[in-house]
Amino acid sequence: MRTIFLLLLISGLFRYSLAQEEGFCSAPSVLSKESKSKPLYSKIYDSTLSPLNLQNLPGFTRSVYKRDHALISPESHVYGPLPDWINTSGAFLISPEMGSHFIMYLAKLKENSRSGLPLHDVERFIFVLHGAVTVTSAHGESHILKVDSYAYFPPNFEHSIESDAPAIIVVFERRYAHLSNHVTEPLVNSTDKQPLLETPGEIFELRKLLPMSLAYDFNIHIMDFQPGEFLNVKEVHYNQHGLLLLEGEGIYRLGDSWRIELAWSSMNVCASWLRELDVLFVKTTASM
Repeated sequence: MRTIFLLLLISGLFRYSLAQEEGFCSAPSVLSKESKSKPLYSKIYDSTLSPLNLQNLPGFTRSVYKRDHALISPESHVYGPLPDWINTSGAFLISPEMGSHFIMYLAKLKENSRSGLPLHDVERFIFVLHGAVTVTSAHGESHILKVDSYAYFPPNFEHSIESDAPAIIVVFERRYAHLSNHVTEPLVNSTDKQPLLETPGEIFELRKLLPMSLAYDFNIHIMDFQPGEFLNVKEVHYNQHGLLLLEGEGIYRLGDSWRIELAWSSMNVCASWLRELDVLFVKTTASM
């Protein structure tokens, strides 16, 4: 299997609760009172944030762009109108121009907003970061997606994503790699309903959001790292990744560089936990 590797890491804040937008994870938080008053995931889409109290330093950014990876932190998000979307702006984080064969972007939906459709033969996955959206199929079937909920839309599946109040989602789109006698189905679900999977030799918690079958030509993972936990495998394969840091802080190796990834301005690397949304794409489904 020959593919190209690309890694994108975005720093953000994520504090889970099922009620009042906090999520199912009960790990202790080191957030300040000011942070607790902010919306869930606000550090992902707040473009004014910088770590280590360097917000007022002109030109400061943690973002980097290299031959085989890119790290895009919130202060580097550039929003603009999304084609065919109504009352929605987007910030593209990964695109084919960077060498990838998929697109990853943040979509900010305003009041009375509505999505456009992907291009022909392009599949779409969305994950709700803030607020709530309503997804509706061409047959009229609707679902309300709140924070931590997600949806998968097969290629050429007519649908809409709408919101009557501000909401933010992360969107992944990719031209589907067809495989004979295998067909994907639309999917709506939430993270807390997914079981923990065994990770032999690894020290973290893993959930998969899409079915593990040949029909689906990519994976969606939620990876939780408690203090002191880590990814044991040193990945040097050619698969492409899109990675969104949802909560916490930690140290990540990208190429030959070790980078401290923070979800807030104080450096408390050993005092917090880490949650990642990891998307793995491959060019063929035969080896999944």
